[in-house]
Amino acid sequence: MSDLSTREQLHPGTAPGETVALEIVDRSDFATQDMSVSIGPAHPATHGVFRIVLELDGERVKAARPVIGYMHRGFEKLAEHRDYRQIMALVNRHDWLSGFSNEFPVALAVEKMMEFEVPERAQWIRMLMAEWNRILNHLMFVGSYAIELGAITPMFYAFREREDIQHLMESATGGRLHFTYNQVGGVKIDLPKGFLKRSAELSTLVRSRLQDYDDLVLGNEIFQGRTKGVGPLPTDVALSLGVTGPTLQATGLPEDVRVTEPYLLYDRIDVPVPVGENGDSFDRFYVLLRRIRASLDIIDQILDHIPSGPVNSKLPKMVKAPEGSTYVRTENPLGQLGYWLESDGGRTPWRLKMRTPSFSNVQAIPYLLEGVLLPDAISVLGSVFFVVGDIDR
Repeated sequence: MSDLSTREQLHPGTAPGETVALEIVDRSDFATQDMSVSIGPAHPATHGVFRIVLELDGERVKAARPVIGYMHRGFEKLAEHRDYRQIMALVNRHDWLSGFSNEFPVALAVEKMMEFEVPERAQWIRMLMAEWNRILNHLMFVGSYAIELGAITPMFYAFREREDIQHLMESATGGRLHFTYNQVGGVKIDLPKGFLKRSAELSTLVRSRLQDYDDLVLGNEIFQGRTKGVGPLPTDVALSLGVTGPTLQATGLPEDVRVTEPYLLYDRIDVPVPVGENGDSFDRFYVLLRRIRASLDIIDQILDHIPSGPVNSKLPKMVKAPEGSTYVRTENPLGQLGYWLESDGGRTPWRLKMRTPSFSNVQAIPYLLEGVLLPDAISVLGSVFFVVGDIDR
């Protein structure tokens, strides 16, 4: 296009060489109107049916309001009409990425009320499976968060490791997501022959591949630009909102129930707790990735300690927790999971109240999104790790 045609297109009627005076208008007193945008109830930055309403001033978020309840299935009420065996199969579905870690706290609560002694081998097996399940959970978020920011390859890498771990756990439990391997008094059956050897080999393999994620994601300049300094969460705010797990640890606080209030046999081993510095989106992902390495360290220690012996104890045909109440909390992959169990002495709970980590973690979203630009909202939402079924349950 010639200079003349360009001038004619921009300023019709002007002649070559003619000077055009541009009028500058002061728009500072123009009235503006905020915009309300509904993201969801299905959105690529979440996992499940979740909705968030944003109040925008231009491209900047003024306020954010999470809307939950689209997946509510009444887990707590259903538990009042199920015996303790059936509850195991029920609770591993509210966080479908943490099935095993949802199961055994129910057994811990009943065993605590019954003052029941669980065989040592069964406790080590629970710890071993819980750590493999933790890695399964984290790998999903490692891959999905990267894909939400436009990087596809890390998801393929994450599922490569996930398939290996799922095959391992399936060989012992018969399940890939919903294991139902725990029971009051231990676990259903012993580990198959060669399971511990395959666990050691897989631990070495997964550890050798963690550098791939550092190179693909953490070291990526685009990823760093999208996450560093985006959505910082101070420690005091996180604590006031009940945030736990990697989202809390990213603020610099090494809070982990396995250390501060050990259960099973975690007090016999060293439990690494990685932390961040700034509590931003980058630190939340960094801590999540480092927790995989920490779980591998724990698995290696368990393999050195696990003894031979029985994996369950003889129980009556119908398990009945004595009248009373108890509370058990554990370090789930996404944060602290708590079960309040109230029993009237029957074969089903009188009340089972769940304190799920995802429900508390999403309370930080309004704080984190306030003042950020709309494109950064995806970076923030993806870094607050939660499963929608764990919110609505």
